[in-house]
Amino acid sequence: MTDLWPRVEELLRTVERPSRYLNHEWGSVKKEDADFHFCMVYPDTYELGQANQAVRILVNAVNAQPGMEAQRAFVPAVDMCDAMRAQKLPLFSLESCAPVSEFDAIGITLPHELAATNVLELLDLAGIAVRASERGDADPIIIGGGPCSYNPEPYALFFDVFSIGEGETALPLLLQRIRECRDAGAQRKEILISLSQLPGVYVPSLYAWRTFKEAQEAGSWLDPLIPEAPLTITKNLFSGFSESSGWEPCVVSFAEVVHDRLNVEILRGCARGCRFCQAGMMYRPVRERGVRNVAESVKRGLAETGYDEVSLTSLSTTDHSGIREILTELNEAYEGKGIRISIPSQRLDSFGVDMAHLVAGQKKGGLTFAPEAGTQRLRDVINKNVTEDDLFNAVEAAIAAGWRRCKLYFMIGLPTETDDDIKGIARLSQQVLDRARAVCPPDQKGSLKLTVSCALFVPKAQTPFQWEGQISPEEARRRVDLLRRSVKYRAIDVHWHDPLTSQIEAVMSRGGRECGLWVEAAWKRGARFDAWTELFNKDAWEDAAE
Repeated sequence: MTDLWPRVEELLRTVERPSRYLNHEWGSVKKEDADFHFCMVYPDTYELGQANQAVRILVNAVNAQPGMEAQRAFVPAVDMCDAMRAQKLPLFSLESCAPVSEFDAIGITLPHELAATNVLELLDLAGIAVRASERGDADPIIIGGGPCSYNPEPYALFFDVFSIGEGETALPLLLQRIRECRDAGAQRKEILISLSQLPGVYVPSLYAWRTFKEAQEAGSWLDPLIPEAPLTITKNLFSGFSESSGWEPCVVSFAEVVHDRLNVEILRGCARGCRFCQAGMMYRPVRERGVRNVAESVKRGLAETGYDEVSLTSLSTTDHSGIREILTELNEAYEGKGIRISIPSQRLDSFGVDMAHLVAGQKKGGLTFAPEAGTQRLRDVINKNVTEDDLFNAVEAAIAAGWRRCKLYFMIGLPTETDDDIKGIARLSQQVLDRARAVCPPDQKGSLKLTVSCALFVPKAQTPFQWEGQISPEEARRRVDLLRRSVKYRAIDVHWHDPLTSQIEAVMSRGGRECGLWVEAAWKRGARFDAWTELFNKDAWEDAAE
């Protein structure tokens, strides 16, 4: 494969954070004897993509296969994108600085809906046709996966194949099939038909997209174009999760990345059943790694990486049946050594005094709790089975254990929400601060800080609320203004997310193939890095919708 390093090196003198584009990080893998080359691409910058757990898992899974190698690539920052286009330098992999277009297959994870235009940006930068229908036999197979692939239709114009579900075993099997087909001299269409026979694989080009009337009559939007195209795609499930090691060899970056720490996944899936939560539906059933597995994975990971923080990750970490045993062992092992053990997701009804002391550790940042709604009525509607007392008890336990900063997460615009529910957010937040002040030592009350973070409800595909509507940006602003007026305490900060980006998320989450035309039009008008507040191009999206 072509070595682009000499050309890349020249550009690094002119761009910000050149460490984003340097290879040979500690732990990176380059397999010289591989005869099948796969590139895993994250549709955002290095510091975001390198922190993504799915990228690490899938790269390791492919590199474990004989004769296969997985390299990584990321979307360059805006200044580097522009410089590369000016120099006609294509998107390159990190490990060997080879053009991404020279790989046999490319995997692109779809972490959220606002990454859509970056998919087109990276394909165009790589010199690969943006539309799948315009690619030829010499082009790599473009594979989509990740959370957004559970409704792949808005992205169907741009991907050859989707691997739906968990990829630890599914992705190597898919790549092996591509390898076998290419070795046999198969043409692109023949390869795609063969891939469609694998579990969890969806090939959009093998189906016509029906009109609304046709879909109503047929009971499906999809019309198979060949007899072999399956009518139902069942997600892949990694059945070996519980027995697999929680330690995944990882790259230690030269540059600081988001969540720059060791991540050990201890639990996959969630049994709570919140009606708005897509992840809780997608990753069922619940699977746990054992206490011994988790403890040894943490110890090995910290020893091999040098990190001073480990995050025990899952959708609901405190739901792990052995979480107290895990924390007790790790606290004893790392007492006085400056190691922080963090739990990113705490359930209100399982975070008591004992849990607060177990996760207190040596360093205290902030804790986030998610009541989601301001009244018990609305929490019951969304099946968020926690009470105000659960929240009060959790916050009191946290303050007593030494925390002084807490964040409460709510959603605005949930189904059946009224102004009373909005006012309930203010009332509940003020009660939380009152409870915190009551248990905080008098000389430390001034350091108490409560943040209320509000996001606009986004109805997601594959959830019980997928058919619910979303309030308009104007109504969202009215409700947030009502909330701000209702909060009387200066010690409470109210933050909220842009309603327009949430509107795009809702359309992309539930839309059909026509959404791909909207994405393409927005990208051609300059939209990219839409998840970045400072780079979001509102005009491009609005113009594209006309």
